[in-house]
Amino acid sequence: MLTVFGTIALDTTRTPFKTEIKIMGGAATFASLSSSFYTDTSIVGVIGSDFPPHYRKILDNRLDTKGIITDLQDKTFHYDSTFDYDLSHRTTNKTELNVIAHFEPTIPNEYRKSQYIYLANNDPIQNIKLLELFPNPKLTVCDTIEYWILNKRDEVIKMMSKVNGIVINDEEARLLCKTANLIKCAKMIMSWGPQFTVIKKGEHGSLLFMEDYIFPAAAYPMEEIVDPTGAGDAFAGGFIGYLAQQDSLKNRTFKEAVVHGNVMGAFAVEDFGVKRLLAITKEDIQKRYELYRKTVEF
Repeated sequence: MLTVFGTIALDTTRTPFKTEIKIMGGAATFASLSSSFYTDTSIVGVIGSDFPPHYRKILDNRLDTKGIITDLQDKTFHYDSTFDYDLSHRTTNKTELNVIAHFEPTIPNEYRKSQYIYLANNDPIQNIKLLELFPNPKLTVCDTIEYWILNKRDEVIKMMSKVNGIVINDEEARLLCKTANLIKCAKMIMSWGPQFTVIKKGEHGSLLFMEDYIFPAAAYPMEEIVDPTGAGDAFAGGFIGYLAQQDSLKNRTFKEAVVHGNVMGAFAVEDFGVKRLLAITKEDIQKRYELYRKTVEF
């Protein structure tokens, strides 16, 4: 089983072409829905009194949601952002922590047997507390974002020292490591303890750094992008979901997992929020994966 912990959000996303207000999003939501195509996935997080019942029903139908807590005294985490015309640069307008501000992580007893753990964007202190609830996981991976790097950098580094791997985007890696060179960023991150680092580069694909090699994976060619929100989280879900499905930590499996991550991230950007992830099938994923392989073959 894979357990995902992180934000379950109501996102407001603004592009030059359309605005969607308080649609279902959040790092844990994107990652969990993505990984559920590969392996049984349980989600841990907190929602507020304003979380729409039909959104909760969607999660219940696709995931093990016994780990979701409802806090009726506060509102759901809300992230408001604006993309520019090329949809590659995002400005944060508002980050309202709401229910996650004072959340104390807990999990159902059956989750403790999970072998694969993904700590999605969330308070690094809460992530550390949750990680301690799993006695013997096979693989632990975490992510972070600008908000936590700026406000709790030391705790972010401490969190990273306790996991096997990191998934992070290029801008946040540079911000965290205070250097522009991504190779130096990856080496610095791994010096804190992780065995591998994946740096996501949006439309330019991703880079997998292991101790003895670097694996660059091109992004899946996209003709139309609607909303880049959640693409990195969908990547992470596809990445760790595939590793859990294969139950293998061989180098080749990691490389294949990165490609599956790129494929899932490409699906996520084709519509606002999680809409596209709710519309695809396993057959769609396999078809895109095979097309990706043919594209990069030489």
